[in-house]
Amino acid sequence: MKTLRLQLRFLLPLAVALVGAAYIALPLLDQVTLRWFSRDLNSRGALMVNAMSDAVAEALLDPRGERLSTLLDRAVQDERLFAIAACDAQGTLLHATHAFPDGLSCARSLSIANRQDPRLKLAGGAVHVGVHHIMRPAPDLPAEPWGNPASGPATFDAASAAPAQDAAAAAQGPAIVGRLVLLHDMSFIEKRSQDTRRYLVGFIAILGFVIALITVIVAQLSWRGWVKGARAIMRGEGLVSPLLPPPELAPFVDELRNSLRDLEDEYRRMQGPALEWTGERLRNLLQTQLRGDQVIVVSNREPYIHEQGPEGIVVRRPASGLVTAVEPVMRACSGTWIAHGSGSADREAVDRHDRVAVPPGVEDYQLRRIWLTPEEEQGYYYGFANEGLWPLCHVAHVRPVFRESDWEAYQRVNQRFADAVVAEARSEDPVVLVQDYHFALLPAMIRAQLPQATVLTFWHIPWPNPESFGICPWHKEILQGLLGSTILGFHTRFHCRNFMETVDRSLEARIEAEYSTIRFQDKETLVESYPISIEWPEPATVAAWPSVAQCRQQVIDRLGLPQDLCLAVGVDRFDYTKGILERLNAVERLLEKAPEWIGRFVFVQVAAPTRASLDEYRSFQEHVERVTERINTRFGRPGYRPVHLLAQHHEPDAVNELFRAADIGVVTSLHDGMNLVCKEFVAARDDQQGVLVLSRFAGAAREMTEALIVNPYHVEETADALLRAATMPPAEQRERMVSLRSTVREFNVFRWAARMLADAGRWRLRARVEARVRRLGSG
Repeated sequence: MKTLRLQLRFLLPLAVALVGAAYIALPLLDQVTLRWFSRDLNSRGALMVNAMSDAVAEALLDPRGERLSTLLDRAVQDERLFAIAACDAQGTLLHATHAFPDGLSCARSLSIANRQDPRLKLAGGAVHVGVHHIMRPAPDLPAEPWGNPASGPATFDAASAAPAQDAAAAAQGPAIVGRLVLLHDMSFIEKRSQDTRRYLVGFIAILGFVIALITVIVAQLSWRGWVKGARAIMRGEGLVSPLLPPPELAPFVDELRNSLRDLEDEYRRMQGPALEWTGERLRNLLQTQLRGDQVIVVSNREPYIHEQGPEGIVVRRPASGLVTAVEPVMRACSGTWIAHGSGSADREAVDRHDRVAVPPGVEDYQLRRIWLTPEEEQGYYYGFANEGLWPLCHVAHVRPVFRESDWEAYQRVNQRFADAVVAEARSEDPVVLVQDYHFALLPAMIRAQLPQATVLTFWHIPWPNPESFGICPWHKEILQGLLGSTILGFHTRFHCRNFMETVDRSLEARIEAEYSTIRFQDKETLVESYPISIEWPEPATVAAWPSVAQCRQQVIDRLGLPQDLCLAVGVDRFDYTKGILERLNAVERLLEKAPEWIGRFVFVQVAAPTRASLDEYRSFQEHVERVTERINTRFGRPGYRPVHLLAQHHEPDAVNELFRAADIGVVTSLHDGMNLVCKEFVAARDDQQGVLVLSRFAGAAREMTEALIVNPYHVEETADALLRAATMPPAEQRERMVSLRSTVREFNVFRWAARMLADAGRWRLRARVEARVRRLGSG
């Protein structure tokens, strides 16, 4: 029944169109047929009159008219000739056959013959009226012209009925002595017209049937193909050998694929944590799907830094979202982490192979350090990576700077890290996790030396639109380097689409948007979104934390804060993309709008110094310090400062203490890939209290919808959100925090790593199957 309805959608418009075509075509065909037969009858009449002209001219000389009567009666015996009448030159009817209509005069006959439709309707049917000249080559006989002597139908003119006196003109050619009026029977034309109409209607009917049959068959086959393709997509088929949908289905498939991925992400977030991902479960996945293959992580920032302190070497964790996310994964998977050794005591801590076992005292994995000269660090890290790619990808209000010398240093350092990966690999096919924008060239370099390696590249920062990324003079080389990856991960689908559009505009590559794959130089790359997260604290860790009340009191005592206060906390690196200035402006506006909070509202901003050698960062830090001083001068009181700027590195325990002490966690990134600070704040609140104010431009905003989502550029909106957070009832805080904690707990960093490694396992299996098929085929 559904198929019949679908077919009727095609057939009914077709039937209406064919009926309309027939309705228009039949009258037109009748008119054309009539013109054709009229011209034919005129030609036939002219030939007949020419043949009879001499005989009729002589018969006109008979005063009794017997010869003329006999001649006309004999001529009318033609089956198609209905009647004949003879008229003299003055238009007087001389003789007519018995069937000639009584009321039809010579003048009226000429008038009808000169019409476009020279038909005369009689009781027995329609006849065709034709008037033709009778010529006699005798110039001595005067003729009385009553029409135009030219060829074709004549024209009566009463003024020309008088005898012509111009003998010279008469002597120049044949003279008109009369006219013959021929009435042809048109019944045969009507019969032929009816036959033609029947043939046309039959032809249109047969044509309509054939078109309908073809349309139904094509529609049925197309619909079955579309349904089959859509079902295959929804079943997730086409991973090993992607399906090729019809071209007309491609836009639908693309939209359907994107919608399904979005729904899948929503479904995963809405599902309850049936089985929580842990380090142990990740290790099991590594053993089952990757068969215990070696895992190598490559990043610029090292997970542990050895510093020379007053009492000897100390070990600290850097302020890095990357380290926060990836370090637990390495503890679960073991393996080797390759990073730049930047600590003042890093060289003293490593062995002769530049390796050191970490974490200290546990030694779950090996840290391999790469040493860079100051010139290499300046060009590769501070120059190309952080003066070029960082502002370019964040679309920040800082112009990117690209120098040839920085690009050369970037290439050299990437090659050194690639060589280190090859040296650390224990097999031809290790699993290599390349982290972030510092190593855009590394995947292709690894692929060149280890073709069988599975390279998983995760881009931790946003990917801009194609127009913005095209600013980079070496954007094609960066794209080619990243396409050396087996899997290329981003935080959101939006960033994935931006990357694929950039490749589409810049490189000759085959892009399968519906399967999120790019084939370049016979290598295929899966481009997928993997929202990163944090390690959810273990129950034993939570039990060891100080209580919320203790943390709050310690922060109050250490910073000299009033007891009865609303405490808001922000923790970031000193970076212009984190929205520190915007949140300070929002705090200032809050105190302007709600002066009753002066003395009771305190904002503590932890800002770890970073990239201090760059002018933009130094200027930004100075600007933040000036704004902080302005707010404190304007709203400060003895014993009260509304803003506390802590421009120093804080260890994880100190940050956790601030989060547990705070009433409000503030994250106002101007553009961020994910931002894990908001998730760390939620993980720290086991008391299910506290409010998260989160920028809509952070990737985490898509998952953490129970936060107060703000536009950090809108100072008024952010100030209102801070005020709402400060006055939010405990019950609403609990409801929001419970949901946020459930989301972060389920979608933790082990789940993030598991998705990437599971996809890597499937792709490695596919590669092995294809290699086996090729071997069997060649054999």
